Amino acid sequence: MNWLLVALGAAVGAPLRYLADRAVQARHDSVFPWGTFVVNAAGSLLLGALAGTALAGSSSLRLLLGTGLCGALTTYSTFSYETLRLTERGWRFLAAANVAGSLLVGLGAAVLGMDVAEGLAG
Repeated sequence: MNWLLVALGAAVGAPLRYLADRAVQARHDSVFPWGTFVVNAAGSLLLGALAGTALAGSSSLRLLLGTGLCGALTTYSTFSYETLRLTERGWRFLAAANVAGSLLVGLGAAVLGMDVAEGLAG
């Protein structure tokens, strides 16, 4: 049953990632991978919010929303690939900015999501 919860969450998260990535990237005429950057930050915010709620105590909801939805919404492999491509094309500063920015924004978004959820539950 657990695998089904993960699959259901992923069935929503993966297309959501694709659509959000394309929508964001279409608005930026840049080599920087803004679409992936934004979906990873959004997924981190959502996972932080989930962790900051009483829902985090439910293993079923953690599997559905945390592992399934957020796992499919965010993408480490695409982040890695896009960073490698920036480096190969000579845009080393943008590659380094993508790594540092993704780490800082992802962690910050997770903390913000947790803080907001805990504050609302308050």
